[in-house]
Parts: sequence; structure tokens; C-alpha cells
Amino acid sequence: MNSELRQDIVSGDWIVIAPKRAKRPEQFIKKEKRIKAPIKGCPFENPQKSGHSQPILIYQRPTTNNQQQNWSVQVIPNKYPVFVHKDICPAVSKNGPYSVIEGIGHHDLVITRDHHKNFPLLDKKTAVLVFKAFQKRYRMLAKDSCGAYVSIFHNWGPKAGASIYHPHYQIISIPVIPPDLEHSLDGSADYFRKSKKCVHCVMIEWEKKIKKRIVYENKSAVVFAPFVSREPFELRVFPKKHLPYFEDTKKEDLELVVEALQKALIIIKNKLNDPDYNFFIHTAPILNKKNYKHYHWHIEIQPKISISAGFELGTGIEITVVDPDEAAKILR
Repeated sequence: MNSELRQDIVSGDWIVIAPKRAKRPEQFIKKEKRIKAPIKGCPFENPQKSGHSQPILIYQRPTTNNQQQNWSVQVIPNKYPVFVHKDICPAVSKNGPYSVIEGIGHHDLVITRDHHKNFPLLDKKTAVLVFKAFQKRYRMLAKDSCGAYVSIFHNWGPKAGASIYHPHYQIISIPVIPPDLEHSLDGSADYFRKSKKCVHCVMIEWEKKIKKRIVYENKSAVVFAPFVSREPFELRVFPKKHLPYFEDTKKEDLELVVEALQKALIIIKNKLNDPDYNFFIHTAPILNKKNYKHYHWHIEIQPKISISAGFELGTGIEITVVDPDEAAKILR
């Protein structure tokens, strides 16, 4: 297959699929073993003893009544936050021709108890509990009138930006809508105005029909390699129902999305030899929430396998050297 420019149906962004630039897809399988950091000295093994604030939320293990010593999941303020909460909302100011807003918001960590079990290795109950913690903290942050968007993400491994080995997740509320999401919101709104259909629902139905790029599916969720993949072996996890708001997703649907996410990450771990990766949730903003009923929340998984070079940085057009059809075939 020759290289091919493909346009994202949602954002309008172009990417290049260039499989001839890769000798073979198997070259992306990580060769080196993951270095496991020791438990001793880990700041998340006992967060409060390590100087972190008391938990905002804490969930105990089902076998004990001692929350502080036998917790399963806890949400704490980040000791080194990117955004800091204040009671006054930030205003836009000018610095010459530039617009500036103070970095006011919230920056939290969600920590799981087991030092060596990242998300795909968690038992089902704990994995669901992590997402329930996401939802509960999200709803708390949505009450902050200064916030516009809540970003929820996970960095696994140094190449994905994780500076601490112990598995943890981040929740950041910010006073602006981020550009990547804004493109997605605008594109999905434009598609809905023209067709009266959810663009993500159309994508899901197409992927289910052709079955080339589906990696996993259950009653309520589907995982597939996007036709317009920005990274080799990129996957997306969608609830099958049209659900604009992550925080309002019901228990039975959430549990099956979590199951699908765990399956997808286990597949990546096993087939690609445990690469570093990021996953993040794209959902409707908290600012003017009801304006985004056309949106469809989902999770994006991006293994850290390739590096953006001069062309990608200079044009904003990513080059993917593994065809998504081939990626899905390898991962299934």
C-alpha cells in the first residue's frame, strides 16, 4: 500500500498512513523489559506519611474497617499541581498582543494501593472503583463555577510522562476548553447540524459493519483501531449507547466500558510486550454542559511507540507507519 492522506471525520485534521516506512509491524514490539521501581521509598505507598494531604475521597478494602491503613483507592490533591484552586475565578488579561489567564483550577491524583498492578492488572472491582472515583470527583469539580473542562488521564511509563512508577491517575480542571477537544466538539456539532446524527455513533456503526478494525466488543462497549490513527496501534473505547457525559454514565454501562478498557490494555501489554502508553477520557465540558448533547464520550489509548519528527512538528500532520487494519489484526 502506498502512503495515503486521511482526514479525521470529527476534527478535520489530516494524517498520513505510510506503511512502507516500516519494515514490518513487529518492529514496534518493545524489546527491553520494564524496570520495576522498589516499594521502599515510594511516595504513594503511604501518601499521607510521605507528606501528601488527607484524601479528598478514600475507598477501603472490603476486608477491613481501617481506611487509613487498608485503603484500595484514594483521591488526593497533587503535591506539585499545575493548576491551583482559588475562590476567585481568573479573568483574561493582556500582555501586549497576548491573552493571559491565571492557572486557577484543581489538580488531583487517584492512587491505587498495589504498587505493581497498573490498570489492566487490577481486579474488576478495583478497576470499576477507579472509574467511580473519577465520576465522583468529576461531579464535585463540576460545581466549581470557575471550571470549563475536567481532564482525566493516565500516564504509564517514562515515555508516557510518568515520573513515579506506582500506578496513579490524574484529574485536572481548567478554566478553558482545550484546543484538541474544541476541534472534536466543533466537528461533531457541525456533523450533527448537517445530518442530525452523532458522528461517533456513525463511526461505531461503520466499524461494527466492516469488522476490520474491531479489537474487542461486549454488550455495552466497543474497542477499535481508528481509521484515522495518529499513532501506531492507537485504540479507542466507546460506549455503544449515545452518552455525551462521562459523569452521568450509569453503573452497568460504566462497568462494561471499564471491562473493555482493561481488555484493550491487556491486549496491548501482551501483543506489544508492555509498551508505555497514555489513556485519556474525552467528554463534554462542564461549562455550558447542556450545549453538547451531540457529543459522545470515549477513551483514547495511545501507545508510545513512535516519535514525532520534523514533518509532524512543522505541519501538524502525524505520520502513522502501521495501517490501522493491520494493527487491529495483530492485536486481535
